Amino acid sequence: MSLLERIQSDLVEAMRSKQEPDRTVLRSLSAALKNAAIEAGGDLDEAKGSAVVAKQLKQREESAEAAKDRPEMAAQERAEAEIIKRYLPKQLSDEEIDRAVEEAVAATSASGLADIGKVMGALKEKTAGRADQGKVVAKVKERLGA
Repeated sequence: MSLLERIQSDLVEAMRSKQEPDRTVLRSLSAALKNAAIEAGGDLDEAKGSAVVAKQLKQREESAEAAKDRPEMAAQERAEAEIIKRYLPKQLSDEEIDRAVEEAVAATSASGLADIGKVMGALKEKTAGRADQGKVVAKVKERLGA
């Protein structure tokens, strides 16, 4: 079952059981995935689908942070973020990210910051949707001596 199919199935169940927060979030996720598929010109693979879901999660987290002076709105955004997290693959630990960075640096023979693009290209498949890319870039820069 694809990610979109899983979300749509859960949406039907949320509609039947009248779970309003789930229903709203799942509709939003479904629309985002469909729009991404249209832009891509076809079905999304699991990594691209996860990247779309991760983007939706990041938006909710940023909205919660921006609404910190409005506690009820921030709480709603955090609750929506928790629902979205159910559809992301297990996130990589710091140790797993470090190991992936080491492997990518060795595979690309990177020696300095000029090679960051090569390393990130090698890491993209391994970490897409499974790790915050900002965190991955920071670890790559640290490893390459920034």
